[in-house]
Amino acid sequence: MSPPLGTKVVAGLMILLGLAEVVTAFRHRFFGIITAQSLVFSYAASAIGTVYAAAGLLTLTGKRLALWAAIFCLGLDVAGRIALAAAGLYPLNDVQQIVAMAAGTLLAAGFAIYLWSKRARFG
Repeated sequence: MSPPLGTKVVAGLMILLGLAEVVTAFRHRFFGIITAQSLVFSYAASAIGTVYAAAGLLTLTGKRLALWAAIFCLGLDVAGRIALAAAGLYPLNDVQQIVAMAAGTLLAAGFAIYLWSKRARFG
């Protein structure tokens, strides 16, 4: 069973944003947002981005078990972002950084809520 178009769009965004997060983990810049330049941050953030992209790929399968795995991956993404900020590895020293962190985290959480709301359409 193929997921509906809206779910495919969301899955595509998760893959794109996850890959962008992996690249940002090592380049330390994304549209003016600066990340910590430590090896720990780079590996942690790239793992978070990989999990984010994996959530998108799992969603594209249209399978119910994969949907639950995708929602779990998005939960890991949100928890990982919060952990990076709490550990001081994600700089929150100005409003732009805080807004970017909050928006990215809320977007991942929003994707999880959206997928949960569409769970009946997964076989």
